[in-house]
Amino acid sequence: MTQPEIISNTKIFVQETLKDAEGGHDWFHILRVYNNARHILSKETADTFIVELASLLHDIADSKFHKGNEEIGPQKAKAFLETQAVDPEVINHVVSIIENISYKGGHKSSDFHSIELDIVQDADRLDAIGAIGIARTFNFGGFKNNPLYDPEIPANPNQSKKEYKKSRSPTINHFYEKLLLLKDKMNTETAREIATQRHEFMQTYLNQFYKEWEGKL
Repeated sequence: MTQPEIISNTKIFVQETLKDAEGGHDWFHILRVYNNARHILSKETADTFIVELASLLHDIADSKFHKGNEEIGPQKAKAFLETQAVDPEVINHVVSIIENISYKGGHKSSDFHSIELDIVQDADRLDAIGAIGIARTFNFGGFKNNPLYDPEIPANPNQSKKEYKKSRSPTINHFYEKLLLLKDKMNTETAREIATQRHEFMQTYLNQFYKEWEGKL
């Protein structure tokens, strides 16, 4: 089986698997991350096949929707890739990317590093900020029935991984606990340039949000 055939099969597998997924983590999220990764790839030297596979499979079973279980996603990706007769070294690399891509409160450290991980991680983080990032944040907040905003509940950007995963704080707090922190956590220069503009857009949005919340018409 050729690499283009495997990529095509992977797209079909992911689209079918995520057909009923929450709107911020559905097939269209995967497609945006895939396209982001391909854009970054045009400026970086990396294994295209690994980057494309990892970007397509990175959220195949997000732990947020599986009771916090972080093993299901990597296992599901590995099982699928084995059906495609992908080289074991490639499978291991893709699985390692999936295991290490998530933000998890910004406290996760790992001994695994690769330019392919850097690219896929940047591609995923870019989809968490800007206009799409704002839409995804409020969509997930609604999915969890979290309040939009509560001035009495301050944001906590220094949460532990456990606190971050279990947080039910107002959606606006998530900007300060994750989204506004991502610009400075990008790995590649290409992603940093894109993130700067999206970061500024989020700051403009928040300024407008507070004006309207406080009735400053």
